[in-house]
Amino acid sequence: MKDLFSVDIQFLKGVGPKRAQLYQKLGVDSVGSLLQYYPRSYIDLHDTVPLSAAPFDSPCAVQGRVVRKLPVARLSGGRTLYKVLCTNYEQDFAVTFFNTPYPYGQLVEGEDYIFYGKFGGTFTGRQVGSPLFIPAGQPHDVLPVYPLTKGLTSKEISRSVAVAIDAFLAQLADPLPSWVRTQYDLCHIGFAVQNIHLPQSPQAAQLARRRLIFEELLVLQLGMALLKQRTRRRTDYRLIPPDLAPFTAALPYQLTGAQRRCIGEILTDLQRPQPMSRLLQGDVGSGKTVVAAAGVYAAAQNGAQSALMAPTEILAEQHYQTLNTLLQPLGITVALLTGSTKGAAKKALLADLAAGKIDLLVGTHALISQNVTFSKLALVVTDEQHRFGVKQRGALGEKGQYPHMLVMSATPIPRTLALIIYGDLDISVLDEKPAGRREIETFAVDFGKFRRAVAFAEKQIRAGGQVYVVCPLIEDSGSELKDAATAQQQIQQLLPHRRVGLLHGRMRPKEKEAVMAAFKQKQLDLLVSTTVIEVGVDVPDANLIIVQNAERFGLSALHQLRGRVGRSDRQSYCILISDAQGETAKKRLDAMCRTSDGFALANFDLELRGPGDFFGSAQHGLPKLKIADLLQDRMVLAQTGTVCRQLLDADPQLRQNPLLRAEVGRLFSQVGQQGLN
Repeated sequence: MKDLFSVDIQFLKGVGPKRAQLYQKLGVDSVGSLLQYYPRSYIDLHDTVPLSAAPFDSPCAVQGRVVRKLPVARLSGGRTLYKVLCTNYEQDFAVTFFNTPYPYGQLVEGEDYIFYGKFGGTFTGRQVGSPLFIPAGQPHDVLPVYPLTKGLTSKEISRSVAVAIDAFLAQLADPLPSWVRTQYDLCHIGFAVQNIHLPQSPQAAQLARRRLIFEELLVLQLGMALLKQRTRRRTDYRLIPPDLAPFTAALPYQLTGAQRRCIGEILTDLQRPQPMSRLLQGDVGSGKTVVAAAGVYAAAQNGAQSALMAPTEILAEQHYQTLNTLLQPLGITVALLTGSTKGAAKKALLADLAAGKIDLLVGTHALISQNVTFSKLALVVTDEQHRFGVKQRGALGEKGQYPHMLVMSATPIPRTLALIIYGDLDISVLDEKPAGRREIETFAVDFGKFRRAVAFAEKQIRAGGQVYVVCPLIEDSGSELKDAATAQQQIQQLLPHRRVGLLHGRMRPKEKEAVMAAFKQKQLDLLVSTTVIEVGVDVPDANLIIVQNAERFGLSALHQLRGRVGRSDRQSYCILISDAQGETAKKRLDAMCRTSDGFALANFDLELRGPGDFFGSAQHGLPKLKIADLLQDRMVLAQTGTVCRQLLDADPQLRQNPLLRAEVGRLFSQVGQQGLN
């Protein structure tokens, strides 16, 4: 059997160098990856409607005959209009294409076609722009619709897929064992590939889809399980639990029960001969940093080093300040390494690190640079793990000989989903906030009450508090969205006696540091900002946050923003301002007002948006799935979890299932060396 992932896509007829470049933009560079480039939807050609019944606001399929192709029209701005007049024998309609001569050239006068698109215009003059179309009466009843890149049509992809299937279908070996297919009533891989691309019927497409979803989720869970097997390796850093009395005595507060429980779980892991792989998950303000600090203290008491990696310089600097204040009196040396660390200071820091003079190095991605060498790295901590990939976590781990790994996340994730997303980790949950923290009162209002919100801010400032105002944009873009620069000017005019600062992501690091330091030191009363404060400094006196255009943020982001206040025993407030009328936006804002439970909000957000949007653009570290959906396919996820355990119990390294192991390797091709090796 030929490995189709080694067969270049240009092997296929009609795929020359230029078209191959377009395919590569879609992540398709081989015949194998083409066959795994699945349609996003289908058009049922039996489901055509009369033109008079075509809706104006959603796509549909209409059959019509090409009457006349009008001459090409040159428009302003260098655009070109291609227009075709058609009829469905009851009513005429126009088909238009802009700057795309290929589909215009494919249409033949006097021939019948099925056109699929959104039919606009008026009741007496309908038209459709850039529709998909196929000749009427073609053999397949279902037309696949692929995600596209500019210059490549769905029809061209279908043609390439058809050539590949014709040439290679017989060579496809099924990676699923026959007993799995029998037990779960799954079709063969050959049937699945053919009918996901060229379905004989809607039912056949559904059978193919179910089979491919099952395989992909099984491969995902097998990969996560194999990653977790690395904990069976022996670490060079089996640590002896220290007396924590000096550590806890140095704290300015009492640990919560949840913190004590999580510290106990970490110390137990550190004693084992296998390296720890643990997720520390806690809501905003639950005290994750001090739990990590206990692990760092344990490593230092054993003469070993630790590293903490954060996604931004702002967060790295905050961790450095917090941990240095906490650990330095205990004799633990803490240093900071970011992209801003330069010259002689950086050279001296790296020399001290290699010599073992630094116990804890805090930093950004700079920690995984090639010239960063540890003397004895025993504990690796990554913060806000959803912003790192598995590869980056592994790269930091490769700085030591299988060190212990602790991953922290303040993004609440439903436990069932966390078990999959962090399937290579054990999970500890901080489900208790420090004593004395009050509930943050949250309100949703429209922009008509903005001045009242500013007046409320003035009242809080007079009482000794400080205020954040968050906007979705940095400066005026001509849209209806509020921008931070304009908001600062407007609020300064309303409160001329108050000190109003501005913070955004385009500022230089030193500028941002200066603004945040001024706010923390109460040299500013009110800080207007973009979402850069989501992972900003901890300001105990900040007790009011006003979020403008709150509908532009997901629940997870809003919850993180709200967590910037309520960091002391002062009563805190969150005001969400929005004029949005959409049902989803209203549900989100209502949920924010009802509860401050991050896990409850996470479940709700997941239901509304799905896991892709929930985690943002490829930030959660999971391999990218081609067809499965972790939310919609939860039932299949449960089935594949059972099969995963059965397979690995009988064949821990999948040596007897080489095709499955090859698929796992492909899906997890971007993890670090400590991954599947």
